[in-house]
Amino acid sequence: MKLIAIDAEKCQRDGICVMECPARLIELKPGDKIPQTIPEANELCIRCYHCVAVCPTGALTHEDLAPQACSPVQKGLELGPEQVGYFLRSRRSIRAYKKTPVDRNILTTVIDVARYAPSGHNSQPVKWLVIQDRKDVLHLANMVVDWMRHVQKENPAMAQMLHLHRVIAAWEDGIDRICRNAPHLVVAYGDKTILHTQPACVIALTYLELAAKAQGLGTCWAGYFNAAAALWPPLQKELALPENHASYGAMMIGYPIFVYHRLPARKESDISWR
Repeated sequence: MKLIAIDAEKCQRDGICVMECPARLIELKPGDKIPQTIPEANELCIRCYHCVAVCPTGALTHEDLAPQACSPVQKGLELGPEQVGYFLRSRRSIRAYKKTPVDRNILTTVIDVARYAPSGHNSQPVKWLVIQDRKDVLHLANMVVDWMRHVQKENPAMAQMLHLHRVIAAWEDGIDRICRNAPHLVVAYGDKTILHTQPACVIALTYLELAAKAQGLGTCWAGYFNAAAALWPPLQKELALPENHASYGAMMIGYPIFVYHRLPARKESDISWR
């Protein structure tokens, strides 16, 4: 089968697929009955499937995806500007969690939404590690504290700048400021030899925290864990990621204890217009 097949009876020759293909792999030359792919199309196609999604008549089939296999866009589910603004402004970083674990199906649903996050060249390099047991989350948090003690000894200036002494003291008093007693930790990781992996993981985690909010869950970026996962070999060994893979972000997740009643303002946007 060719990279794309076009139903000549359905095709309106409107050129939409030509204009939407990000790599310009589709052409519609004068005299052509239907659009055609360029010779290098199979090699250059990034499998974004814009061509399938944008065709108004469903005339175009990609070798990997038919229009019938796609979920239709449902206009009634689209959010308006007011709802989107409220949803985004009402998101909070949650640092107090119920002990109730989140059902695996719900966590899977949230991650499944996050996989639709954009990635460079549609590489989709993000992989997920879910630490399900709260005891395991605490064990990893303890390893982060070990890293902090190491930093205190080897790089006191950095430790002072990050106020690590306060975090360590809290841990020794039974207060978890690493993972905030969250029942679960979600780690986004990927192949570190792929240029797009790090930003793709960050964007996917952003999608994840928004999808989690829609499920009634709370999240918080695990900054201390992220730093230790990048710098502390014992923690890297414990995570046991595949060779040439690295953690590029982690997020606490669980049910919030408290409900927020107001939307505090943020700094004014700092915009330069040119």
